[in-house]
Amino acid sequence: MYTVTTANELTELGHNVTLLCYPDSKIYGKATKAGLNVKTVKAEGYFHPFKILKLGGFLKKENFDVIHTHASKDLWLIVPALEIYGLKTPLFFTKHVGSFIRKKDLLHKFLYNRINTAFAISSIVKRNLVETTPLTEDKIEILYNGIDTEKLNPENAGGKKIREEFGIGEQEILTGMIARFTWGKGHEEFLEAANNLIQKYSNLKFIIVGEASRGEQNYERKIKNLADELNLTDKVIFTGYREDIPRLLAAMDIFVFPSHSEAFGIALIEAMAMGVPSVCSDSNGILDIAVDGETSLLFKTKDAPDLSRKLEQLIRSPELRKTFGKAAIKRAREKFEIKKLISNLIDFYKKSLNRRNVKK
Repeated sequence: MYTVTTANELTELGHNVTLLCYPDSKIYGKATKAGLNVKTVKAEGYFHPFKILKLGGFLKKENFDVIHTHASKDLWLIVPALEIYGLKTPLFFTKHVGSFIRKKDLLHKFLYNRINTAFAISSIVKRNLVETTPLTEDKIEILYNGIDTEKLNPENAGGKKIREEFGIGEQEILTGMIARFTWGKGHEEFLEAANNLIQKYSNLKFIIVGEASRGEQNYERKIKNLADELNLTDKVIFTGYREDIPRLLAAMDIFVFPSHSEAFGIALIEAMAMGVPSVCSDSNGILDIAVDGETSLLFKTKDAPDLSRKLEQLIRSPELRKTFGKAAIKRAREKFEIKKLISNLIDFYKKSLNRRNVKK
């Protein structure tokens, strides 16, 4: 979905953007709702001679300045289409999730060698690209996903309404997480830590925001059953899917990001932008975002007792929460403001176009 966010930002800046996507997909629905110029292509699998020819004709007709794909599978259509029609259009690729598949055979070399610049959304993803694809480090840039920090402003959010909605008192400390219900997001550790902490502190409440991913309803039930087994019914709030994320974050005193393995973490940078101190697992893309002892406390991944200990430090110290919150806002605005990141992206586009013009 970040592709739609990028297209929106570029469009608002006056650029002419066309989004090519699968018909009736979530991204299609979101893009059309946003009023973007959307074209569709339906190509399941990898080898589609007719679709390649059709796409090539479309790309030649439109004569785009740049092409930017956000999925490696798309290269199987785009690269042959460009080659068949002799198009020299600069090609960019963003890698959002790491892969365990090694792609250094001749076919993948043909595909990846056509890329002008690849973007990795975190250091761990860049390392994964180097290890699994023919791309060399000089062709890979780290370009984080971003957020609109003007919309995520703690002064305008109105978290009090959320606390009133769920009956959370002014003196109660609210700790929350925002994540889809799917294995690996750390719901189990969150609940175990909650269970550990309520034995020592009576003024705690916990909130879990999100819904099950497709096909993950059983996992959601498992987590809710675990909350019942731990007798957390009166202490843990399950909100389901919500769109008022800024308000929910504004209502929290502490944010938890307990994911086992995350390429990045949009929810975490949203919490930081809202000035919420956080406790995060010490893994992968999280290390590009959270600064241990400055914006957050890091705990050992999958280790609920360690999560409990780190949470307790923030529970016991309003001053530390305030200090972390201020530092989190500063880091979010400096590193993850989407307008800055889109400006960087445009600079990369311009550099490739300049090199192309010089070669001409």
